Amino acid sequence: MNEPLILHHYDGSPYAEKIRLMFGLTGARWSSLLCPVQPPRPSLDPLTGGYRRIPVAQLGADIFCDTALIAKELAVMLDCPALDPDAVDAEAAALMDYAQGKAFFAAIGAVPTPRLLVTMLGMFGPVGTVKFIKDRINLVKGSTVRAPQGEKARAVLNTLIDDLEARLETHQWVGGEQASVADFATFHPLWLHVSCSRRALDAGPKVKAWYQRVSEIGHGHREEIAQEQAFASARDRKPRPLPDSVADAPVPLGTEVQVAPADYGKVPVSGTLAALTEDRIVLTRDTWQFGTLHVHFPRNGYSLTAQS
Repeated sequence: MNEPLILHHYDGSPYAEKIRLMFGLTGARWSSLLCPVQPPRPSLDPLTGGYRRIPVAQLGADIFCDTALIAKELAVMLDCPALDPDAVDAEAAALMDYAQGKAFFAAIGAVPTPRLLVTMLGMFGPVGTVKFIKDRINLVKGSTVRAPQGEKARAVLNTLIDDLEARLETHQWVGGEQASVADFATFHPLWLHVSCSRRALDAGPKVKAWYQRVSEIGHGHREEIAQEQAFASARDRKPRPLPDSVADAPVPLGTEVQVAPADYGKVPVSGTLAALTEDRIVLTRDTWQFGTLHVHFPRNGYSLTAQS
């Protein structure tokens, strides 16, 4: 990359860990802007228009939401096709989907409640823990996902671990003979579970060895930056040229729209529909702080509605 990508994240974010490992795989230089664990996020909210989830990537006046889309961007920016989620085979894709879906929401529920509370108290303190729990309850209000608890959660997580052990019997990495986005997508819910339980992963030898290999990939060359540097990057640059839009867009370009995740964290972002491709939604946001911004979302898993 000519200009380091800015990653808005916090260190305990499992989805951010997936992206940080991509920098590690490629040895990339990147800029880190740490955010609060829960909103408000003063260094990020003005850029995205209030997008709830994290991490978010920034390249000048272009803002990229959702790790699936960030991975596709990095595959091109870093000339590493292995980071493109569309490049993995069907079996690896199925593992990724299970890991990022059912297993992700089971990763915390599989941790005994007393141990989880001790972990959160150590991370956030008493007041911070209460705020964190309230925020996460609000995050999943009205969601289409249900997080299993206790034995049900452990069964879901064990299914992922067993399927992963079987996959690794014939492959060195989840995606084949080299590390790829499939490994990082499968790794991050297990990383979350280990972080919350503060215990080594309970798994077979193949999974344990793979988990160690992924852990050792590292995060590339990380440089901490301040809010003003990210704001200046957005303010001083123009968005890149827009991609060609599909001919049969359900909403005409130039329409005032809202985009929101379809599953959880359904906080809408408002803007003008600037582009709509087979796999991407791009909104224009005209801001007093930065001028024109383009905010990018994947089409898969996101709703697009015209503002009434």
